Amino acid sequence: MKYAFYPGCVSKGGTPELYEATVKVAEKLEFELEEMRDVGCTGAGVLSREISDPINARTFAKAEASNLPIMTICSTCQGVMAQAQHRLKDEKYRNYINSEFLSDEGLEYKGTVEIRHMLWAVVEDFGLDRLKNIVVRSLEGLPVAHFYGCYLRRPPELMVPPEFKKTRKTALEDVIEALGGKVVKSSGRGKCCGFPILTSNEDNSLQMCGDHTLDAKEKGAVTLVTPCPLCHLELDGKQADAAAYRGEDINMPVLHLPQLIGLALGFTAKEMAMQRHLVSTEPVEMALGFEVKA
Repeated sequence: MKYAFYPGCVSKGGTPELYEATVKVAEKLEFELEEMRDVGCTGAGVLSREISDPINARTFAKAEASNLPIMTICSTCQGVMAQAQHRLKDEKYRNYINSEFLSDEGLEYKGTVEIRHMLWAVVEDFGLDRLKNIVVRSLEGLPVAHFYGCYLRRPPELMVPPEFKKTRKTALEDVIEALGGKVVKSSGRGKCCGFPILTSNEDNSLQMCGDHTLDAKEKGAVTLVTPCPLCHLELDGKQADAAAYRGEDINMPVLHLPQLIGLALGFTAKEMAMQRHLVSTEPVEMALGFEVKA
C-alpha cells in the first residue's frame, strides 16, 4: 500500500513525536510513504476559501500526478482537505482554480484524488483482522478513552458517507479493541477540544480541556488517544493549565494514534517518543509492563 504522505504542519512542529511514530508504524504495517514536501498548509483557520482552495488544489494535483491517494495524520487537515475537494468537484470552479493558480507551474487538478486519514487506512486498507494478527504486546484490557475531535466525523456526508459508515463511525474504537484495549466512551469524544478558541477565549478553552480529560479519568481511562495533533496540543499541552484553572488534578496521558498502535506492535515508549509529552505517560507504560525509572 503506497500513499502520498501529507504529514501536515503540526507533526513537523508542535508534535514531532507524531511524525516519528507514524514513520515507524507505517513501516511495520508495510505502508510505503512517499512524503509530499513541496506543498503548503491546508489553510486550516483561514476563513477565505479563495486562499485555501488553490493551495489544496495544488497539493491534490501533485498527488494525482503520482497516481497515489493522500494519507494524512491530522484530522483537521483531513477535514479541511475533504471540504476543499468537495468544492473542487464543480468542474467550472476547478477549471477556474487550474487556470488562475496552477497553470503557471504546469499543474492541473482533474478532481480524482483520494484523501485518507491514517486511521481509515489502517481500518479499511490494512484491515482489523490483520492488525490483530501482528500485535505482539496486547493492550490487555487497558482502558483507553478515544477522542475524535471536530473534523474526522463531521460533516458526516463527507467524512462518514453511507458507503463507509460501517468502518468510519467507530474506527477509533475498533482499533483500540483490535489492539486488545478496552474502549472508554467519554462524553466529549466527538466534541471540540478547545484549541480553536485558545487565543480568543482562553477560559472556555481550558474549561473544555478540563471537561474532556477529567471525564475520561472519572470513567476509568488510563490514557486518552486522538487522531488529531491539534487536539493533542490542547489536551496534553494545556492540561496543566486546565487543571490549575479548575483547581483539580488531572494527569491524563494523551497518546497520538500511531503511538498507541506502535506500543501494541512492539515498539517501546522511547521509540514512540512518548518522553516528549508534557503529561507523563508513565501510567500507560506501567500498565503495559514497561520498566519505569523512579
